[in-house]
Amino acid sequence: MKDAMARGEETPIVAADLAFSDVIQARSGEDVRSCFYCQKCTAGCPTAYLMDYKPAQLLRMIQLGQRERVLASKAIWMCIGCEACGTRCPNQIRLAPVMDVLRQMALDEDYPPETAIFALHRSFLDSIKMWGRMHEVSMLAEFKTRELLTKFPVFFQGLLGDMKLGANLMLNGKLSFIPDRIKRMEEIKALYEEATRVSSQETEVSE
Repeated sequence: MKDAMARGEETPIVAADLAFSDVIQARSGEDVRSCFYCQKCTAGCPTAYLMDYKPAQLLRMIQLGQRERVLASKAIWMCIGCEACGTRCPNQIRLAPVMDVLRQMALDEDYPPETAIFALHRSFLDSIKMWGRMHEVSMLAEFKTRELLTKFPVFFQGLLGDMKLGANLMLNGKLSFIPDRIKRMEEIKALYEEATRVSSQETEVSE
């Protein structure tokens, strides 16, 4: 920055949303401001190598109010919710609920998600909503259909390998072709309706 000033160049200005960390903390229930950047979360994250910003970097960006960069990042879609970060964090900050909030905010504010990962998220949630539990075959069929609609013709790369693996799993009894719906599906429906209602309320408050 000093070198740029000495050369008479303009210092890049990054807009900061000073209330961003407050919104994330309120909606996730995690004390994101207590992060002191020890980077243990990054060291233990199995998908950190796929992220444009590592978990610790993302927390620091939230603290600094970098709303646009965070919501537009690839990182928030790469989290698998394994809870390794929260287990390792000396301040017990769980990034899984933070990432859930960031993904919802990104969708609400029209930041484009990672298409394949978003397709998998939607397919998983639709499977739970339909059967009350995950049915792998129907979920994967929906996922592949969604992926086909967004990644044609790249979708066909590796398709035969996926089909072969799926056939082997079914033949070995690892996948059930016929779904098994749980009882009391009305409770699952109520959970989805409540989640939608709470998400809508949180969106209105954050705005």
